Amino acid sequence: MMNIFLYLFSIIPFIFFFWFALLSIFEKEIQASIRSFALAIIVPVILQAFAYIDIPLVNYIMVCLIFLVILVLGLSFIPIQKHDRQTENSDFRIDERDTMFSRKEITQSPEKSATYYKANPHNLRLDKVWQQKPGLMNPASSMYHPLAFAAADASFFVIEELKQSVQPEPAKTQIQKSNQEFTSFIKTWSKKLGAVDVGICKLKPQHLYSYRGRGKVYGELVQNNHKYAIALTVEMDKDYLATGPSAPTLMESAQQYLNSGSIALQLTKFIANLGYNARAHIDGNYEVVCPLVARDAGLGEIGRMGLLMTPNLGPRVRIAVVTTDIPLLVDERSYDHSVHDFCQICKKCADVCPGKAIPFEPKKEIHGIKRWQINQERCFTYWCTSGTDCGRCMSVCPYSHPDNLLHNMVRWGIKHSWLFRYFALWMDDFFYGRKPKPKNQSPVNS
Repeated sequence: MMNIFLYLFSIIPFIFFFWFALLSIFEKEIQASIRSFALAIIVPVILQAFAYIDIPLVNYIMVCLIFLVILVLGLSFIPIQKHDRQTENSDFRIDERDTMFSRKEITQSPEKSATYYKANPHNLRLDKVWQQKPGLMNPASSMYHPLAFAAADASFFVIEELKQSVQPEPAKTQIQKSNQEFTSFIKTWSKKLGAVDVGICKLKPQHLYSYRGRGKVYGELVQNNHKYAIALTVEMDKDYLATGPSAPTLMESAQQYLNSGSIALQLTKFIANLGYNARAHIDGNYEVVCPLVARDAGLGEIGRMGLLMTPNLGPRVRIAVVTTDIPLLVDERSYDHSVHDFCQICKKCADVCPGKAIPFEPKKEIHGIKRWQINQERCFTYWCTSGTDCGRCMSVCPYSHPDNLLHNMVRWGIKHSWLFRYFALWMDDFFYGRKPKPKNQSPVNS
């Protein structure tokens, strides 16, 4: 009877780890595939070896250990929650002039630089560090690749050409449909155009920048009276992102900024054709802070690295937003404390960050909200050194694994059980490495 039990029980880990190994090969995760193949052999062999040990006490000890493992795994999946929800409401609005891209742009204008640094002398010393580095997409940068950088620049060039079309003139005649019809069409069509997910929320003051910080509108007060905000996400390719901070990740980043912006522009023109006001918020031409809008539209939570953490792709997305006055149905946001709890214990992004820009510490109260805040100067300094926008934090995040059955099972456990979060983190470190090395990848997949 004991032999039959051990035989049957050994089949389960064999099937699971063999499946995991095959999936890891498909995902190009070499370390995970080797370790899972090894476990697919070792675990059943050990269990079967005990079947041939004719010592009753040893057998019973083995059975007790097996039941203990089952009990621990079972407890890990039982919904046991431990969380402390923090307030997310604040009247504070970010000044776009304080962002790194704005501070980069004003280096071309002595007048703007003098005015800004007179008002913000504490940033002058910090900015002198990255200003001495080669810069994004610069041939002198450490990750320079002529073809990949040229491709990324081509994507950014198209985005620049699209900026003039973010706010089309609405048709004089308004089409009358129900909120439900407008909402359903916009969501369905957005996904047909390539969006992974779409959410709608009411536009709040804290979603908006206080002052613009880029281009000809530098220093202008942001005044947007639209009632609704449509947030959409597009997926960033995991293989390209896994090369970060090498050049292919910059290509992918630029491409998905373009793709998300293209969808947003089509939505904006569609809404204008119906006679309603709309504005697209795309790379380099934002009036809103996209992650905050996407969060309140129910698309995810803000994690340790300061990015939107989506349910099935983690931070591996790019976001665009459309603000509008067309009548829409608002999505009910469900606060997901599990993301904050998992980010609290994980810290993998902070461990691998080349610029040491992601905090290890718990959340701090900043402008009335408890949150994590990256050191944007350190992050940007590394970008200006490598010539790329890095992406290491996104690529190693346990939430960033592909959207498939195995990883979705893990995501389900993380979402529902406080105990399972620790187990999932340990398993992720074991199979994929605590500090996995960037992968080699051609700038264009063959």
